[in-house]
Amino acid sequence: MSKIKRGVSLYSFQEELFLGRMNVEDCVSFAASIGATGIEILPEQNMPTFPNLSDAQVEEWKAMVARHGCHFTAYDMFLDTKLRKDRLMSDDEQVESIVRDLRLCNRLGIRNMRVLVFVRPDILGRCVPYAEELDVHMGVEVHAPWHLEHAWILRTIEEADRLGTKHLGILPDMGIFMKHYPPAFRARFERQGARPEVTQFIVDQHEAKIMAEYTIYEVAVKMGGNKAEVAMAETLRHAPYANPKRIADYAPYFHHIQAKFYEMDEDCTDPSIAYDEVIDALVGCGWEGTLSSEYEGNRWIQDVHEVDSREQVRRQHVMFERLIVQSEARHAGKEAALCSTST
Repeated sequence: MSKIKRGVSLYSFQEELFLGRMNVEDCVSFAASIGATGIEILPEQNMPTFPNLSDAQVEEWKAMVARHGCHFTAYDMFLDTKLRKDRLMSDDEQVESIVRDLRLCNRLGIRNMRVLVFVRPDILGRCVPYAEELDVHMGVEVHAPWHLEHAWILRTIEEADRLGTKHLGILPDMGIFMKHYPPAFRARFERQGARPEVTQFIVDQHEAKIMAEYTIYEVAVKMGGNKAEVAMAETLRHAPYANPKRIADYAPYFHHIQAKFYEMDEDCTDPSIAYDEVIDALVGCGWEGTLSSEYEGNRWIQDVHEVDSREQVRRQHVMFERLIVQSEARHAGKEAALCSTST
């Protein structure tokens, strides 16, 4: 039986939160209604008094999620190295900022902290003693165009191995598994003036996994691409398809996943991200953690119709349930076949 759990990042409801159509508790209540009881929070966005929370406020936040049968699963930290007006933050100031987040993370009872990808591994290494003391796993976000085997990501893993710690690792963003170009992206660029024959060329190039720079050159120079067409081609720099089969090699380094998606079809399938392959790999290696929905499709459709983040998230969780059950059955069948062969 798979131990994969389901949750939602509050970032999924950025449209409704910004417009005042939902508040944080509405988001938590909705997540509970679809069985996604793990809540990933962005304190800088979701907590008005951040970073100054009294003990009473911390207890109020914990009680709020508990009221709905939910719990916090991850804390998204931000490190603005340009926080000082006249200079960049010093290394000591960066460590101080991260430790501040680790302490609040611990106070909220959260054991996973998402770290932005640009934070240097040596800075995180200095934070490890605090993470170990507070029992918080610092997971560097593996966000496109980076991938699991990118040299920068491997530096963090090497730092964790060097220190022999279980409190530093990675936190994959599923945008790195974009197998097909998102239809919502293409439609938006066509509304901005991209010609269908050019957008089809870009989609075909992505499908063939042609290097992005080649496609950008073809569109901008050889095809005389207009502004929308060149912009669409440039999105290929951030639309990688990493190999899901490598997930098992890195599973010991992550406990939480940001389940990025841009759109879900009416039949509850994702037209772009290879979730069938990803979930099969997770089930196959026995990964234990939370798949946390991160809907980012609002910005691609808000010019033509109202955004319904709740329906999009609901559909993703229908897909998760289906794929997890299918993968469990597939792997159980494989184990049964191996047992019958060995006897």
